[in-house]
Amino acid sequence: MTTTAGSQAQDRVIGYARAINEALAEEMRHDERVWMMGQDIGAMGGVFGVTRGLQEEFGPLRVRDTAINETFIVGGAAGAALAGTIPVVELQFADFLFTAADEIFHKLAKWRYMHGGQFTMPVVVRLPSGVVGGAGAEHSQSLETIAMHVPGLKVAVPASPADAKGLLKTAIRDADPVLFFEHKGLYRVKGPVPESSDHLVPFGQARVARQGTTMTVVATGLMVERSLLAAEQLAKRDIDLEVIDPRTLVPFDIDTVVASVEKTHRLMVVHEASRTAGFGAEIAAQVQERSFFALDAPVWRVCGTDTPLPQDPDLEQACIPSTDEIVAAALALAAI
Repeated sequence: MTTTAGSQAQDRVIGYARAINEALAEEMRHDERVWMMGQDIGAMGGVFGVTRGLQEEFGPLRVRDTAINETFIVGGAAGAALAGTIPVVELQFADFLFTAADEIFHKLAKWRYMHGGQFTMPVVVRLPSGVVGGAGAEHSQSLETIAMHVPGLKVAVPASPADAKGLLKTAIRDADPVLFFEHKGLYRVKGPVPESSDHLVPFGQARVARQGTTMTVVATGLMVERSLLAAEQLAKRDIDLEVIDPRTLVPFDIDTVVASVEKTHRLMVVHEASRTAGFGAEIAAQVQERSFFALDAPVWRVCGTDTPLPQDPDLEQACIPSTDEIVAAALALAAI
């Protein structure tokens, strides 16, 4: 549950990118140990302009531009965390986490454990992910499942402006490393966001974006909005979707999903990442372990295709779930 200082009616409507910018600014004011590093994050505000204006307020020592060197950016953040600071670093595209794989999956994820808890590793790695309109196969992937597989990392996937702000503030205050996946297609999406600097969203607590009774849909990122649009269409056909946004994949709120499935008796998982070994398979496995006899039908997955993403924007959209595909899948699952 989001903790706020005001009612929903008093919340401003701002964009997802601005909400992230606000979270960064508020946490840098809140704690002088917080600083940022990444390619062009200063004067340019990063490739998507998310950090624009922060260098003017906090100066080039706390908002540091770097060369194109992901290994240095994440490795430097690991060292800076050991020295007692709280780095928030940006890789321009989530795909580039492979360039810094040793630093992310070995150093950030394992060093606190390997050294017996003698220090913490409070590093946030911001990772713009997903399709955005023809960026190509090396700049458009959804790699959350890769991060889930490595113990020691927390994984956040905000799907709304309010959660983008609240989850990022929580991530910065966490003693452990967080991979923060920001869907590029959501940067311009607007929604209500509490103005209070106390707005924090806890990890491991899913959001029920829509109540329903016919089936449960678990969706992340851009797929949350598409699932909600599908639910509006299906409601006219007496199919009532309950849409759950997990907010974080590590930790994952399986209890909220199980409680919903025990009410609806059907589960569909929708994600943009490739189908094979995607996190939808993990959710399906956990639900059947916990609530097998509550299911009236197999768990369905509506996912991205197992192909490199094309550069053509139309072909790109053909490789990820559309609202129409979610509607068709829900109609088929409801008929079982």
